[in-house]
Amino acid sequence: MGNLILSFAISFIVAYLIGKPVIKKLQQMKFGQKILEDGPTWHMSKQYTPTMGGWIFIIAIFVAITVAMLFDGGFDFYSADFIVAVLALVFGIIGAIDDMAKIRRKQNEGLTAIQKLLLQIGASAIFITVLRNLGYIEPEIFLPFFKISIAVSWPLFLCFAIFAIVAIVNAVNLTDGIDGLATSVTMVVCLFFIAVYTVSAKAGVVVPLRFVFALLGGLLAFYLYNKFPARVFMGDTGSLFLGGAVAGMAFAINAPFAVVTVGIIYVMETASVVLQVGYFKLTGGKRIFKMTPIHHHFEMCGWSEKKIGLIFSIITLIASIITYFGM
Repeated sequence: MGNLILSFAISFIVAYLIGKPVIKKLQQMKFGQKILEDGPTWHMSKQYTPTMGGWIFIIAIFVAITVAMLFDGGFDFYSADFIVAVLALVFGIIGAIDDMAKIRRKQNEGLTAIQKLLLQIGASAIFITVLRNLGYIEPEIFLPFFKISIAVSWPLFLCFAIFAIVAIVNAVNLTDGIDGLATSVTMVVCLFFIAVYTVSAKAGVVVPLRFVFALLGGLLAFYLYNKFPARVFMGDTGSLFLGGAVAGMAFAINAPFAVVTVGIIYVMETASVVLQVGYFKLTGGKRIFKMTPIHHHFEMCGWSEKKIGLIFSIITLIASIITYFGM
């Protein structure tokens, strides 16, 4: 347990200490967020708030798990912690490329949808293949609440895994739309994985516990800069990293379906967009929600960003407790 606390503490301290200089550097480089004109009008005040701040917790996490592993006997490139961290990093790099394209073009569009999709599919396929070859997972799908595992062929499992990872990553990305929301919700998701991993580790299952503790520490420090009113945004660099982290943590124990319930906010955000677009096309311009993703709908209803973050986090906590017992 001491090693895990060390991982959390180092990540928190590093993220907190580098936060201010990173934000200052982003400001000097004019890496500001472009706000869409069709978004909530009051969001225009956030124009040019530094983005790509996800590097704050990404750097902290890698420093933390490296030090924790060295204290625990040596760095291991094949550890579950490092493999999940690398998956998240690859998605973070995809997000960084997207962020840089947006900044260069001075608009809210970076990589094309096809470019992002192909990169994400490639990263997902490599990750799942590595996990299987190292013996961390088997081609079977665990169903929470039913508590059964369904064995499937490797090609079918690979296709399912790629779809699930890409879906999770982009759902988390959609959640990052107001100050502190994706950060606070994902911190609660981390607590869920800590609880599940602790039980799994006692049963002899190899799980990325150091990574999830480091992720929690880094996010907690980043939240101090990202909470309302945000001094920095994580950008796609951070949100895609978080998506990769959540997907990686779920597949590390062969339980991607757990994200459907524990990540109910991610699901709601995605579903609101899908429903809005579908209904808009079917009805020739009518809308179900005032604006999507759904956190913007509640903003338009008069909810403050703080209230949305708090209630969405409480919903995630309740869903996490239910899912834990369903596991």
